[in-house]
Amino acid sequence: MMDYQELKLLEDDLWEAADQLRANSKLTASEYSMPVLGLIFLRHATTRFHALLPDVEKAVPARATGALREDRIKLGFQGKAAIYLPETARYDYLAALPAGTKVGEAIRDAMIAIEDSVTDQKGQKLLEGALPKDYLGLEQDLLAELIKIFNRPALQTATGDVFGRIYEYFLNQFAQSGAQEGGEFFTPPSLVRMIVNVIEPDHGVVLDPACGSAGMFVQTGHFIEESRHKSTNEVDITFYGQEKADLNSKLARMNLAVHGLEGNIRIGNTFYEDHHQLVGLCDFVMANPPFNVDSVQVAKIKSQVGENQTGRLPFGLPGIAGKSKGKNNGDGETISNANSLWVQYFYSYLNATGRAGFVMASSASDAGNKDKEIRQKLVETGHVDVMMSIGPKFFYTRSLPCTLWFFDKGKPAKLLDTVLMIDARNVYTVVSARSHVFTDEQLANLSAITWLYRGQHDKFVALVGSYQSQVAEWFVALPARVARDGETVAALFSALSNFGKLTSDAAAIGSVRAKLGEDHGLPDELLTTYRDELLKVQVQADEWGTAIKEALDAVEEILPEVQRHAANTGFDARKALQAKLEEINPKVKAGLAAVEARHKAWLKLLDMAEKQLRARQWATFDGDTVRDAKKAMQPRDVKKREKPTVRDQVVEAFKRASYFIAQGHWLMSRFPDGLYKNVPGLCKTVTRVDIVANDYSLTPGRYVGVALGNQEDDDEEAFAGRMKEIHSELALLNATAFELAEKISTSFLEMFE
Repeated sequence: MMDYQELKLLEDDLWEAADQLRANSKLTASEYSMPVLGLIFLRHATTRFHALLPDVEKAVPARATGALREDRIKLGFQGKAAIYLPETARYDYLAALPAGTKVGEAIRDAMIAIEDSVTDQKGQKLLEGALPKDYLGLEQDLLAELIKIFNRPALQTATGDVFGRIYEYFLNQFAQSGAQEGGEFFTPPSLVRMIVNVIEPDHGVVLDPACGSAGMFVQTGHFIEESRHKSTNEVDITFYGQEKADLNSKLARMNLAVHGLEGNIRIGNTFYEDHHQLVGLCDFVMANPPFNVDSVQVAKIKSQVGENQTGRLPFGLPGIAGKSKGKNNGDGETISNANSLWVQYFYSYLNATGRAGFVMASSASDAGNKDKEIRQKLVETGHVDVMMSIGPKFFYTRSLPCTLWFFDKGKPAKLLDTVLMIDARNVYTVVSARSHVFTDEQLANLSAITWLYRGQHDKFVALVGSYQSQVAEWFVALPARVARDGETVAALFSALSNFGKLTSDAAAIGSVRAKLGEDHGLPDELLTTYRDELLKVQVQADEWGTAIKEALDAVEEILPEVQRHAANTGFDARKALQAKLEEINPKVKAGLAAVEARHKAWLKLLDMAEKQLRARQWATFDGDTVRDAKKAMQPRDVKKREKPTVRDQVVEAFKRASYFIAQGHWLMSRFPDGLYKNVPGLCKTVTRVDIVANDYSLTPGRYVGVALGNQEDDDEEAFAGRMKEIHSELALLNATAFELAEKISTSFLEMFE
């Protein structure tokens, strides 16, 4: 399996290569996106096909040959987490086509063959009309290069959901590059995962009436596999999606197929069309609808008002803007803002125990007039479950904050009068100046608040336990990694110390000065300075060694207890263990600081020896040892596919152990009894009385208040995150300035041509 950095590098490499081809062609991002996504789909489908083919073939009688055998194989793929591919539609067949072949025609024919062959058990074509076929107009050389890009050895042998992640990555990149206006087809995975974590869709009827590229369904599949330890084929679950744009519906069907999922995706404008007719029938509803739409015609939706079987607006119409004479609307009144339409749709689709989770513009939770009346009726049902504020920069094409809404018609009676407010605007990880995400742990920690709110104490304890188990794993790895690092440092220490002796040896000095000539650049003062610096580092080495030893001793002492609690352990034991881990965490951090400080000091001294004292010109300087130590004590070059160095491994062990201790602290410092409590600045349960007093606002920030005290771990992480963000912003500004300077220079030169 690829690790995160390897997969990220592969994604970046693939995108850079593919985008470079587009830049050298006459294609726009929108013209290019579907053909490229089609090839990724085909590469992934081929990989999954070959992975399952041996098992399918085992069930085919040996006497079956030719067309009969192929029919049996095709039949064997029904119900599998892969699709059957005719031979001429397999990626390896296309990659092996001889030069001069009309590649565009071959790819188009492959797509047609797949659409014809992929059917459900009723014989319906699951991908009919979904796959891109516009390959004839693309340059043959470009297509041939694209096929090579997605046929790299790393992709041919990829396992797990590598292709699904790459597919999602390309969707993300196309969203950022403007392949779709506003990026409507793609909801950032952080928000999708947050929704799925809270509503926990694992069975029944699942609907997304604004499904885009079906990211909600894909993440549901991941949730079932990771949390329920089953495949979607093993559970009774059915996906229904509706999408206004034809292109997006095709992306959705491809995305489902890439992940081995089946779904019923229909094209339609949800404001006016309800193809699936699922009012009151859904176990789960989730969506990221378009925000603040203002052109919905009143005449076309009036019939939806009511609480009958077909009514999707149980709480009435939002405010009316007036008559519109736009070319798309014709004459007639329009809704001033459609946010409240979406809110009601999601609610009306739920069955008696259904849950909904969706993204909404932050303004929707505070809007006045008719929207406020609708919110009031919604609150009075008791089915508003959780409201979560999300900070800016989570979307790729807009930086505004948003709010996640959650409904639960199956709430227990004791929670019917309350709503959980979570203000997560200060919880994020900086990816770049334009992009924020939730890490796995941030997602889990926010989800844990909802668990405690629902009384799911055991899940909270298990999460704390998972962090402690990961601490144990890194503690186990730490001594050996520190030992290897110590050996490396000792080798460099020996080489530089021996070199220090050379700088006092008159014969050695005379020999190297003679070799270098009159301008040897080796005055006695410089040689003395090196020996002084060497002595300083040698003295500091004892301090660093002490700090590292204290960290290792603390780890060795607590490790048996951490390992003993790796299995199921009660809350009290977890809490006691967490306190002990937090007690030694300063020593772990000090050990890391010592490791990094000694690396920096010895490498700085080595740099002085090599550059100023020309160490490699000295006859007995141990250049081989120094070269190996220098490489081992520096970070690996990921772009060159280098393996983690000795330095990488020891730093990783210290950092990850400390990180998971900090995650346990984040939870236990806020919920010290393992039970839900209001945390200023983060979460609060509010009653209907509270909501009435706040004019039926559902904005978490109006209720949770401001954090009290000084959370040192949070401040440290926030500072590091902000510094990274500032660095990214500066890099972006510098790049923009460089591009602008280039354009000005080019324009200036053109004036005088």
